Amino acid sequence: MTMKTTPEWEQRCAALWDAFEETDAAQFRSRMAALTAELPPDHPVAAYELASAHDATDLGADAVPLYRRALDTGLPEDRRRQAVIQLASTLRTLGQPEAAADLLLTERAHTSDHLDDALTAFLALALIDLGREREAAALALTALAPHLPAYRISVARYADAVTGTA
Repeated sequence: MTMKTTPEWEQRCAALWDAFEETDAAQFRSRMAALTAELPPDHPVAAYELASAHDATDLGADAVPLYRRALDTGLPEDRRRQAVIQLASTLRTLGQPEAAADLLLTERAHTSDHLDDALTAFLALALIDLGREREAAALALTALAPHLPAYRISVARYADAVTGTA
């Protein structure tokens, strides 16, 4: 099975997501199901986009197996990290913060890219749910520090001090 999607399919998928706010939840899922049905059975991108549609319309429990299928069947890298973050977020909201934190910590060690801060934000939320608020605050402050126009070094040092690593 080819993992590729066509630019035309990707444009239609993006257009559907662009219309998300104006679309009824059930109608959105139906349109996404029709769009993803155009891809071969068990296509990882289809599973990911369908998972995302379920997740975005408050059906997280239905999204989890779809995210897992997408990841297990070789989701391309441009969507893989998003799927990990979204799966972890969904697991957290479904009352599984330990599983969410484990996924995100593994992903954090796996690679680094433009989604690092998003991953850190969701990891901080999972840690809060686990009662590890100081660690969560330190992570959030460490992620924030490089974006500050001033006080970068101070905030980074204070973040270390929050967890006693300074």
